[in-house]
Amino acid sequence: PEIGAPAPDFTLPGAVLAGAEVERRDFTLSAHRGKPIVLAFYPGDDTPVCTKQMCSYSNELEKFTGIGAEVWGISPQDLDSHEKFALKHGLQMPLLADPDKTVIRQYGIALKGLGLKRSVFLIDAEGVLRWKHVATFGLMFQSVATLTEQIGALA
Repeated sequence: PEIGAPAPDFTLPGAVLAGAEVERRDFTLSAHRGKPIVLAFYPGDDTPVCTKQMCSYSNELEKFTGIGAEVWGISPQDLDSHEKFALKHGLQMPLLADPDKTVIRQYGIALKGLGLKRSVFLIDAEGVLRWKHVATFGLMFQSVATLTEQIGALA
């Protein structure tokens, strides 16, 4: 999707920590209008760079929530994998499962054999894509500071 265009809507199953338990439910992008959402697409649970990325976002989640934004992690692994990943690392944001890569394809970041390009999409409160970063190489990820600066620019 292009910047300034409506973000492709989707519903995916997700897992989110609720204390020491994991709650599983569906997450629908269009149902979360009214606040910005960061969609953080990552290649795999419990891999070195992905773990570092998701832990950094989770550890500083209050910087996102403090400016009214949510963060959703999305990868091709199933909910069992996401649940283990969230519990092992104390990840506080929802982790959504896209095993068929339907949403990954909708957002144009599918890679043959590798799953997906590490990518971040910032969707505004009205559901419009306002900023994106699609990595050429998946060894780096966008920092919390960069993302919160971009969210702040929406205000």
